[in-house]
Amino acid sequence: MYNDRPHPLLAQIPLTVSPFITLPSAPTLPYTYKTLPSTLPPSATADSNGNEREKIVVSKSGHTASPEDIIASCQALQAHIEKMQVDAEQTIREWEKNLREEELAEKRRLAPGWLDREEKILQPAKPLAHSDEGISGQSTNIMDQQAEESSDVMMQQPVSNQEGDELDRAFGSMTMR
Repeated sequence: MYNDRPHPLLAQIPLTVSPFITLPSAPTLPYTYKTLPSTLPPSATADSNGNEREKIVVSKSGHTASPEDIIASCQALQAHIEKMQVDAEQTIREWEKNLREEELAEKRRLAPGWLDREEKILQPAKPLAHSDEGISGQSTNIMDQQAEESSDVMMQQPVSNQEGDELDRAFGSMTMR
């Protein structure tokens, strides 16, 4: 089979010429054709001297790399992660700023002019300061002070039961049994 003679079975098959098959012909080149340079550009795996870098790290998948390639890849990854972290922090700062602005706008909508002035009109009045010590020098109970103040107020104002009187007129008086 490796000699110049054809195989005996193939020699028995007659060859015919088909009108549908054409043999390839030589292409014609354009006038702007430029030949390839005789020297190729330097290899990407070669260092500046033209020496091929030794690829000593081999992965299970068959990928090989030099330590310099791995270090460069790690530095690029670290730079990418730092950039993403800075972008994320910037996004968070913008989000918090927008939240503060929305809250301020809501407060201004509820109470226009309140946040824009130095004086605050709606502050409650401070109660008068009473001394915590009684006449004898002993401290008194806060509940006692409130009871005394309420009794003073009740004596000053006459008791009026207008709502009860109106109900009695509308529905008649009812006696309690």
